[in-house]
Amino acid sequence: MNFLETKNLSKSFDQVLAVNQVNLSINQGISLGLVGESGSGKTTLSRLILGLIEPTSGHVLYNNVKDIRRELQIVFQDPQTSLNPRIRIGEAIAEPILIHQLWPKDKVLDKVVDLLTMVKLPADYGRRFPHELSGGERQRVGIARALATEPRLLILDEPVSALDVAIQVEILELLKQLKQELKLTYLFIAHDLSVIGFMCDQVAVMESGQIVELGSIETVLKTPQHPYTKKLLASVL
Repeated sequence: MNFLETKNLSKSFDQVLAVNQVNLSINQGISLGLVGESGSGKTTLSRLILGLIEPTSGHVLYNNVKDIRRELQIVFQDPQTSLNPRIRIGEAIAEPILIHQLWPKDKVLDKVVDLLTMVKLPADYGRRFPHELSGGERQRVGIARALATEPRLLILDEPVSALDVAIQVEILELLKQLKQELKLTYLFIAHDLSVIGFMCDQVAVMESGQIVELGSIETVLKTPQHPYTKKLLASVL
């Protein structure tokens, strides 16, 4: 069943067509990779899906989504800049819970501890500030904060590209585990097809604002059809 689909979705900025007539379906429970080089339109497409910006034309159809802000969440690329340096980790995770009034106020602290445990961080990290954590730990906090609203879809926008290789593997394994345990749907954005191959069931290849190839991860990686996909694959071999 489709969780959402885009219909002829386009977005222009000052006469630059960042997203061009994109038709894409995301099925419930899958991990769909969105791959392309910087400037290909991946992040703009994700912002359109989240409803953060309005399309120039076309639209996004959501299936049984009652609250986009709660049911769709994003994990950003850079954990250093996505966390407010002035507030403690526990407050950052609690904020979306309080905004959406998901739990009684006297239960919010318990929920924060549960979320920290879920991303394999000690409960006392809730009292720390972002600068006291490593990059990998900050990204775990970003994941915990995204999960705080109990979303159905997570958009993961280059979630490991700012991390060391060893930490990347740990975060990817965590994301795989969370997807299975929480029955999540992922839109996983990356420029590296090897990461997409590890994480995703399906992949959409984006070039110059358009989806140029779409299929199962096995088919696209083994028998790519579009020259741009072949170029991306050659860059990781």
